Amino acid sequence: MKNTLILLVLFAFSGCDTVQQVINASQTTSPGLSNQDIINGLKQALTIGTQNTTSKLSAVDGFFANAAVKILMPPEAQKVESTLRSLGLGSVVDKAVLSMNRAAEDAAKSATPIFVDAIKQMTIPDALGILKGSNTAATDYFKNKTTQALTNAFKPHIDAALAKVNATKYWSDVFTLYNKFSNKPVNTDLSAYVTGKAIDGIFYQVAQEETAIRKDPAARVTDLLKKVFGSTSAQK
Repeated sequence: MKNTLILLVLFAFSGCDTVQQVINASQTTSPGLSNQDIINGLKQALTIGTQNTTSKLSAVDGFFANAAVKILMPPEAQKVESTLRSLGLGSVVDKAVLSMNRAAEDAAKSATPIFVDAIKQMTIPDALGILKGSNTAATDYFKNKTTQALTNAFKPHIDAALAKVNATKYWSDVFTLYNKFSNKPVNTDLSAYVTGKAIDGIFYQVAQEETAIRKDPAARVTDLLKKVFGSTSAQK
């Protein structure tokens, strides 16, 4: 049972396709790897992945220059955007979009301690759930454990950042101008929208980092990760 548990953890980030493969390999487990090595390796992988995520997204243009996570006008406002651009007011829209992304970049700085806390609280059942899950099982774990905390932490940062870069003003300008030409005024909660999209972007990037550590030896940047995941690769 102990060897099987070790192997379940060991194979989690290396792309092992079935639990049976893990069990079949149980006689070849590296004697230099303990349960604690494996759990520490998993937690270290998650810590590195989440730190990489927040570092990338909290940098200038971390959201704005990344097409995968860039925050655009909400769907209900896309008609507003199209109308304003057709009226030669594209610069107002551009300022609003830039401001939303700058707010998300600023808020992303607060994500790291929340992820670290979730990692510290991870139990063996949590780890096993991740190990037997998909290539983004750890990301799903984080969504379950941190979404509310991230929302609570991001909201004041988003509010402050939007105010700091005059996003609220730009947003107000956009809809004030649009509403002059429309019989159906648009009323969108900018702060809530940006907070939600910022969190979506965080989880998207966490999934990218998780996949890299599972599949790419170059992403294993510490001795422990090389020991844990290198041993797994050698056995496949």
